[in-house]
Amino acid sequence: MATVTLGSWIHHPSSISTQSKTPPRSRSSSLMTLNKPIFLNSKRTVSSSSYIVSSSVVTKEDNRKSSSSSSFSSFDFMSYIIRKAESVNKALDSAVPLREPLKIHEAMRYSLLAGGKRVRPVLCIAACELVGGEETQAMPAACAVEMIHTMSLIHDDLPCMDNDDLRRGKPTNHKVYGEDVAVLAGDALLSFAFEHLASATSSEVSPVRVVRAVGELAKAIGSEGLVAGQVVDISSEGLDLNDVGLEHLEYIHLHKTAALLEASAVLGGIVGGGSDDEIERLRKFARCIGLLFQVVDDILDVTKSSQELGKTAGKDLIADKLTYPKIMGLEKSREFAEKLNREAREQLLGFDSDKVAPLLALASYIANRQN
Repeated sequence: MATVTLGSWIHHPSSISTQSKTPPRSRSSSLMTLNKPIFLNSKRTVSSSSYIVSSSVVTKEDNRKSSSSSSFSSFDFMSYIIRKAESVNKALDSAVPLREPLKIHEAMRYSLLAGGKRVRPVLCIAACELVGGEETQAMPAACAVEMIHTMSLIHDDLPCMDNDDLRRGKPTNHKVYGEDVAVLAGDALLSFAFEHLASATSSEVSPVRVVRAVGELAKAIGSEGLVAGQVVDISSEGLDLNDVGLEHLEYIHLHKTAALLEASAVLGGIVGGGSDDEIERLRKFARCIGLLFQVVDDILDVTKSSQELGKTAGKDLIADKLTYPKIMGLEKSREFAEKLNREAREQLLGFDSDKVAPLLALASYIANRQN
């Protein structure tokens, strides 16, 4: 499959070099009881990094014919996602202006506006448009998930967590503002995300749907969502591979990584006026690409340099973390990524081809990203 590279979205100042990484802190190996993960089965193969469409509804036949371009028109994924990311960046800049106290708002903006591909907010907007909504309806929710994602990155990089020096090609927040302000910047982004979602969402979206979106987002990042995945992740460092398996690793990433991507798609479906069936299909799609995102991230961590990634390469190996290449091997990890991409696409069969094209292209981008 062709590779879509969007690394140019991330600013990589040439003056910044990878700093020596201090050893990670010692962590407890105590484990919590894990729930059985959800598996989605697939039988079809689709191979295309830019989605191809030919009719008003996506069908199984479309997927089988996607390798032929004779009667198909291609979707310009690059233009779409760059345009959407620019809209998100403007909305984020406007939502978090520089004001008193200056230091905390500087720290919030430093990480929030540092670049990045804006995968989660673009997913939220695309999901909203898929079910008949407009970008303006989804933008506050899109900004909210990006604020929470940025919070998780700030906290992830702290010395008490991953102890990282680089993020998006720049020194991490605590390296610039200190650990105390970095913690507070993350806290502020977390709380403001919910305020923004509740207060800035268009009146076109019913209060019932706004409340549903708030509840969905809170659950996705709480003790049964993102936090759950992070806790099990840090408790798993240094474990013998004989004591863990793929279900354990999948639990971590269904919660730590996939939960927020899932919330992004579900929020888009909710504020866009989607039916319960449409929202659940979006949920399953996002769950697949959430795992896919992590599998690819693990692969890149051992195959790319810090300069190519815009963050410290090999950090999972240094921290002795559980990763897909560590448990499955590199080649099997790549095969698993292809399987997840196929399963994600299955959830979108039957939707209008024009509206679904961005989501299918996004799945291919995640599968083929290089940083």
